[in-house]
Amino acid sequence: MKIDYDAIIVGAGAAGNIAAGVLAEAGKRILLIERGKSRTYAEDGHRDHLRNHRLQAYGFNTGPEIDGNPRVFIDQQGRRHVIKPHQDNYHVNAAVVGGGTFVYGGLAWRFHPKDFLMASTYGRPEGSSLVDWPISYDDLELWYGKAEHEIGVSGDGSGDRNSGPRGRDYPMPPVADNPTSAHLRAGASALGLSTFTPPLLVNTVPRAGRGACIHCGSCVGFPCPSNGKNGTQNTMLPRALATGHCDLLIETVVEKVATDDRGNVIGVDILEADGAGQFKSRRICSSMVILSAGAIETARLMLLTRTNREPNGLGNNHDQVGRNLQGHYYPTVFGLFEEPVQDSKGPGVTIATTDYNHGNDGVIGGAMLADDFVMLPIILWKSGLPDDLPRYGLSAKHFMRDNFTRIAQIKGPVHEIPSADCRVRLDPEIRDKYGRSVAQLSGTTHGETVRTADYILEKADAWMRASGAVRTWGKRQTLRLSAGQHQAGTCRMGEAPQTSVTDSFGKVWGHDNLYVCDASLHPTNGGYNPVLTVMALAFRNAERIGNLL
Repeated sequence: MKIDYDAIIVGAGAAGNIAAGVLAEAGKRILLIERGKSRTYAEDGHRDHLRNHRLQAYGFNTGPEIDGNPRVFIDQQGRRHVIKPHQDNYHVNAAVVGGGTFVYGGLAWRFHPKDFLMASTYGRPEGSSLVDWPISYDDLELWYGKAEHEIGVSGDGSGDRNSGPRGRDYPMPPVADNPTSAHLRAGASALGLSTFTPPLLVNTVPRAGRGACIHCGSCVGFPCPSNGKNGTQNTMLPRALATGHCDLLIETVVEKVATDDRGNVIGVDILEADGAGQFKSRRICSSMVILSAGAIETARLMLLTRTNREPNGLGNNHDQVGRNLQGHYYPTVFGLFEEPVQDSKGPGVTIATTDYNHGNDGVIGGAMLADDFVMLPIILWKSGLPDDLPRYGLSAKHFMRDNFTRIAQIKGPVHEIPSADCRVRLDPEIRDKYGRSVAQLSGTTHGETVRTADYILEKADAWMRASGAVRTWGKRQTLRLSAGQHQAGTCRMGEAPQTSVTDSFGKVWGHDNLYVCDASLHPTNGGYNPVLTVMALAFRNAERIGNLL
């Protein structure tokens, strides 16, 4: 068997591009495969407010393509729904070089030390699959710092009194205040809350040959016009390609992980168009395979790869692959002020508190709370208007006209309590345009997640009122499946194959050359945006893989 590459990486997103950069700079021969396109602001810089990753009413400004890529969602009544990528309950990730980092807002949080010790800190609620991580904050601190400096984070954590110790400061100063900042800072002071400027993967000064943020107001869901938003597509991927050791294969779908007659991993099988509307399989061999396709698609690839040794999918002899799917609930409070509090200049996030992340009476975990990125008017109309206001007619139009600049919001990602019943499976009936069984999603998060979300909603409301809002509103949460852009947990790392899919470095149990390198590894997903943790783990685990190759 001819070995074509030292390692094949599936998915050129937050983790995959980092792994490619680390390994290519170490002299390893790398093939990086991405199902989406390689896009730029010049090609996709439109500001279509109905087709983006903040509001995908009619599609996206990236992939996946609307047609030919369905999933099946099983609701709480057991009913099947075949859904397209832009529809609710698909739980889509951007399919594009850079993945979500091409269009994210870029909040760059480290997880709290207790986030790695949730079961030890709170106990394991009945019916949950809550566990500790097999690594600690201290194990990851060096790699958090590396991610902050290699990718580029701006911030000032001097006011953050509820986070882990830091080995070094952020490489760039924080974003500037906006009209919301002073109001929320005064309200927090009245409540005794500590606040500070949150960290962002955004250039506040020119860096590495790219410009600084120009405050365009369209961060989340859109590519960056100044290239000052730091994703892996404009940081680590160029470094990987510059070595000459990394090949990038775009618009290419992996059919399955390739195995030999004994069930050993030997590469991947990709699907190529044959010119007649069909797809044929081609095998590419490598010493190592790294799956970085996101929590849903990574699990799906492992389930699609069946051998005599593992008839239910790679790493799945203990029925762990695809379980513990999780994301984040986002309790949100809107506040109406007497004067304008936002000017639509981006990024928009300027003030945060971590005081409610742990140590809350009667609930498990908590959340970071912050103001939000600039809100598109159509999103305020869709999901931010008061419940007693119609979504049509003069009253709605007048409210939008008179109050859009006078509305602020506070929100935060709640610690989710995972459930083994939240899962990714292969649907037995529906196939995608390539002939592969599609992902079937089912389950609901644990009830403790809803209790914590409601608690955080009350704290956000109190902060908004203390800040001078004359009216506040927000919605309580209900039990549902949670995944979305923060999807995680389906190939959790752990101490034993009976209760996890990989070891603490992402190596799949039973295989010496198959690794997972994305948020699938997260046993729990923190009370913060998870991307910096994904990046830190990618730097850490890629160095380990490089030493083994």
